[in-house]
Amino acid sequence: MDTQVCPTTPLPFLPWPAPASRPAPFLPMSRAEMAALGWDQCDVVLVTGDAYVDHPSFGMAIIGRLLEAQGFRVGIISQPDWQSAEPFKALGKPRLFFGVTGGNMDSMVNRYTADRRLRHDDAYTPDGAGGRRPDRSTIVYTQRCREAYKDVPIILGGIEASLRRLAHFDYWSDKVRRSILADAKADLLLYGNAERAVVEVANRIAAGEAPRDIDDVRGVALFRKVPEHYTELHADDLDASDEGAARRPGDVVIRLPSCEQVEQDKEAYARASRVLHRESNPGNARPLVQRHGDRDLWLNPPPIPLTTQEMDAVYDLPYARAPHPSYGESKIPAWDMIRFSVTIMRGCFGGCTFCSITEHEGRIIQNRSEGSILREIELIRDKTPGFTGVISDIGGPTANMYRMACKDPKIEAACRRPSCVFPDICPNLNTSHDDLIRLYRKVREVEGVKKVMVASGVRYDLAVKSPEYIQELVTHHVGGYLKIAPEHTERGPLDKMMKPGIGTYDRFKEMFDAAVKRAGKKYYLIPYFIAAHPGTTDEDMMNLALWLKKNRYRADQVQTFLPSPMATATAMYHTGVNPLRAVRRGGSERVTAVTGLRQRRLHKAFLRYHDPDNWPLLREALKAMGRADLIGPRPDQLVPAHQPPGTGKAAGTRRPVRTAPAGAQRFTTKGVPLRKK
Repeated sequence: MDTQVCPTTPLPFLPWPAPASRPAPFLPMSRAEMAALGWDQCDVVLVTGDAYVDHPSFGMAIIGRLLEAQGFRVGIISQPDWQSAEPFKALGKPRLFFGVTGGNMDSMVNRYTADRRLRHDDAYTPDGAGGRRPDRSTIVYTQRCREAYKDVPIILGGIEASLRRLAHFDYWSDKVRRSILADAKADLLLYGNAERAVVEVANRIAAGEAPRDIDDVRGVALFRKVPEHYTELHADDLDASDEGAARRPGDVVIRLPSCEQVEQDKEAYARASRVLHRESNPGNARPLVQRHGDRDLWLNPPPIPLTTQEMDAVYDLPYARAPHPSYGESKIPAWDMIRFSVTIMRGCFGGCTFCSITEHEGRIIQNRSEGSILREIELIRDKTPGFTGVISDIGGPTANMYRMACKDPKIEAACRRPSCVFPDICPNLNTSHDDLIRLYRKVREVEGVKKVMVASGVRYDLAVKSPEYIQELVTHHVGGYLKIAPEHTERGPLDKMMKPGIGTYDRFKEMFDAAVKRAGKKYYLIPYFIAAHPGTTDEDMMNLALWLKKNRYRADQVQTFLPSPMATATAMYHTGVNPLRAVRRGGSERVTAVTGLRQRRLHKAFLRYHDPDNWPLLREALKAMGRADLIGPRPDQLVPAHQPPGTGKAAGTRRPVRTAPAGAQRFTTKGVPLRKK
């Protein structure tokens, strides 16, 4: 067993030592608020691309309140004008450091669609206004902080920094970029759930340590030399078969292919992605090092997941549970969406290759206690304006992984599988829904609560293991529609997604419909799918469209695969190589990547086979595929042979409103029911 690189200590929560140190109503955003608190200087200033909402669904609120609980004076600079350094001086010079984040989303994902088109709205901005944050916000904000106060350390955090901690493919520039730490020229980067790391780093900087010397904390990335006593395992040699996976005694670091290597060699990029994901279990991960020019970027192993007691402490911090008063009557869409919802857990062991939850939150589930969850619901009832008795969601990254874990901690600590449920559910995984069912029942008993909804995505391959859970869900926690994510029907793309076959969805639907009938309800499943995912052929999309038509589904909005930084599917998209299999020179498994705009539009059109705008493109494609037999008026055919007058883009007129055939279900692939006009 390797020597543990980073010691792990419990997350400390200091009591409030004196009335003067009691929590601020809101963390200050102005000098006037600082003066009202009796402050002449902040210890830490947090800069964020989101509006400041003092609620545990917003990362800066968690980090700010956590540092406040340690006795630090924390201020917030929210969505500053980045054209000059002046807005970054609003709270004066921080005594310890700037903490910089792009916000709750990667700023490029936030600002651009999967077709690289600029979005004109932003859910994390007052009144949903677009344009309030720059591209690559973390880099821009860091530069302005450095201009404002050159000698103040800068620490990066949040999902944008987390998912760009290594050299990574950037979809929007269509190239491999350096680690964001190199581009931003910050001092440290904290990745993943950073509560433990930020507390330790803050205390050590306060004690006089330089950021460059804080190299032994889990979840920290920095530039440093490899210590002489470390043994290097070389994953950068693509002719070698072990991929740096060998176990060695003593202190070991794995050398990834360099930034320059992965930029020039796609197989090297795929190897780096594979090794990164294999070294993601906090129980056995080793440090990673990647050369950037003449420096080594060092990544310590991932953070140890928070215990239930620590999770409770984080969520029990004294949040105001509202947007900062400076926003007045402005609406913040992201706040409106979550203000009556409750997070019960973090993490996901599904490992879906297109998703970045595992890379950020980890695959070990971190759970809150029933008591903590019930206290938060009472706070929502008593303190959140507009509460009508309905909890809009109780869940997390998924709805039904609460308290699920490996049956044996030793097996969990040694496991290197990227998913606990693919290709089949691991026999060592406890899939019991009993704790979740008991929680649902207790939540429903809270005085003043009329209805508790489950809006988080239900992992249906787990749900079929518990008919009682499905019945509980249908009877009490569904409001007309339940979103579900089969993502595709064909085995080729599903294997590249690490998703179960459509047969599992069919089994869940059967159980769901039976539960609906027993409950005397009239509810529907909303399946959603991804177009243009790596490993998907035109024939796969055609077969999915035929399945949709056969089952009388009509998608009104569709989700096209967006290659987000660091995701395994993004490595497939960029390299054409499958990092789920061994990656070595001449022996790598190839993947069909849908990269051309025309083909991406075709795959999207197959999901909306019923839209006349798409019929010309689909007719042309079906003929080229030798499937002209699917063009015609019969129910088993996909598109009509002739374009009705006044329809389609070629007509140059606004298309008429169409009425779906009787019995057809209309849905969006993002699980949002259509509004009635």
